[in-house]
Amino acid sequence: MLMSPMIKVTLSTVALFASLLFSMTMGAAELDAATVFNCLFVQCSDPLTETLIWQIRFPRVVIAAFCGAGLAVAGAVLQNTTRNPLAEPYLFGVVSGAGLGATIVSIWFKESAGAYLPIAAFLGALFAITIVMFVALSGHAKRIESLLLGGVAVSFMLSAVSQFLLYMGDPFASNRVMFWLMGSLSNTETTHLYWIIPVITIGVLLVYAFHRQLDAILLGDEHAYTLGVPVNALRILMLAICAAITATLVAYCGGIGFVGLMIPHIVRRLFAVTSAILVTGCLFIGAIFLVWVDVLARTLVLGQEIPIGVITSILGSLFFLTLMHKRHA
Repeated sequence: MLMSPMIKVTLSTVALFASLLFSMTMGAAELDAATVFNCLFVQCSDPLTETLIWQIRFPRVVIAAFCGAGLAVAGAVLQNTTRNPLAEPYLFGVVSGAGLGATIVSIWFKESAGAYLPIAAFLGALFAITIVMFVALSGHAKRIESLLLGGVAVSFMLSAVSQFLLYMGDPFASNRVMFWLMGSLSNTETTHLYWIIPVITIGVLLVYAFHRQLDAILLGDEHAYTLGVPVNALRILMLAICAAITATLVAYCGGIGFVGLMIPHIVRRLFAVTSAILVTGCLFIGAIFLVWVDVLARTLVLGQEIPIGVITSILGSLFFLTLMHKRHA
């Protein structure tokens, strides 16, 4: 029996709430669900539990949820806009640009690298996006393939500059940048939500506002033009939205790849391909996915934390190989 979209959204909401609750019970110090629930909605049993939940686990879990949701939505929008099933937010050089900014701060501003790293990463990501947008707005990028190739070229170029600076710089700076580039939520704070939540919320609302135009692009550029959709302008707008979301998340969470590639494909099977339902599904499934990946990152190895980007890359590679196998089967 097929479920209606409303039932699917309701089940996804329950699953997300349960994931947020139970993920906060897991870690170096085990807590039961009742303790976490009471501390969140009633009163904490003791000051230590209050500090553990509200200052450490709550911001980390919430940021993981927003990060997963944001990357999944960005991937879905890019795939629908470009009609390319392999489109992914990091194809546009965002991580490489953020890595360059983080590298510069870590080498030349060692004493205050921790405070300035998110700002430098965001500015570096914006620098990469600016180059890609310049390519997109030029007369030579009439086809979307040119835009994708431009993003890949920018990514390789900025990565090469970062590697050169790290090679010539301090080894300790190299370790710091490499760990950050692999993605981690270990340094997340509640204040980071003041930037992450508005950017993702505004971006998602704009996508919802243009969901009919995005559906028209799925039918082909010619059909969209006949329906009065300004295809090139809409693509640039969607690219800018996805870039802003990705740059913000990379600035605080580092490079967490493959989420924007995997989740939209999963959601299309569970929900639908039309933009509004697809984005809604990505918000929930992306959030649930990254919350549990973060649980794996901090519990899989006793006494150590695995960079979250390592786990998503392993899962993403397996997913990509499976997707390719099914296409050729």
